[in-house]
Amino acid sequence: MQREVVKIDEELCNGCGECVPGCHEGALQIIDGKARLISDLMCDGLGACIGHCPVGAIEIEKREAEAYDEVKVMELMIPKGKNTVIAHLKHLKEHNEFDYLKEGVGFLKQQASLPFVLQEVIDVVHGTQVFKPVQLLHEHAHGGGGCPGSQARTIVRAEDSVVSTSSVAVASELRQWPVQLHLVNSGAAYFQNADVVIAADCVAFAMGNFHSKFLKGKSLAIACPKLDSGMDVYRDKITALVDNAHINTLTVVIMQVPCCRGLLQVAQDGVAAAANKIPIKLAVISIEGEVLEEKWV
Repeated sequence: MQREVVKIDEELCNGCGECVPGCHEGALQIIDGKARLISDLMCDGLGACIGHCPVGAIEIEKREAEAYDEVKVMELMIPKGKNTVIAHLKHLKEHNEFDYLKEGVGFLKQQASLPFVLQEVIDVVHGTQVFKPVQLLHEHAHGGGGCPGSQARTIVRAEDSVVSTSSVAVASELRQWPVQLHLVNSGAAYFQNADVVIAADCVAFAMGNFHSKFLKGKSLAIACPKLDSGMDVYRDKITALVDNAHINTLTVVIMQVPCCRGLLQVAQDGVAAAANKIPIKLAVISIEGEVLEEKWV
């Protein structure tokens, strides 16, 4: 059937991954360093991902495509949690796709059990309950546009959560210099047979216990997938760390903002290109400095 779906210009796409969280339906993935539309049936054609692409590689085209399936999308979305479901349903509502909205809510009502309270989802979608800004971090912003990671926010902390550095000295766990990924030497002695952490630049500022939680006993490299150039150099350096330095493990620590996902992709590409294979752990840190996710990938 003829309908509108996204089209990705692979020449322009830099694999940053910013479009992926914007696609609540899960139709986009980063594969082999490029954004790919993995299924016509999960693309609603409304273009939430377009506003997140910093290089203009995504557009909407009308072509023969498999029919969109709201039920299939909802089946895949429920395990992702309440906030993802809310973002998806609000997205449908904002584009006046009331038939899909009704179909999605109807499917949710038919489920014997859900990992969230359905009425809370409905209240948020219909505007009778406030959806907190931290929950909207990955939601498509139709009004202002721009990168969610650049959105200005004030972080309020309880006074008793702040430790005075004038009375308590916290030791650094840094074992080497330099630390920026462009500057480190993959052949340096401190990388040999080491457990390595590659952290996004902002992580150590957001997370008060970064040194004790992730850096202790490990070698470090830092990078910013959004602002740094030479991602191919980063990839090759990671490959060299695996094959030449024979590192044991690689932990990638990123912020929860969409643009940070590009660092994980670079790390995975670098390890995939290596002759040796090592495990990769992903840790995702919130703006408030909490560990949202930690898993082997």
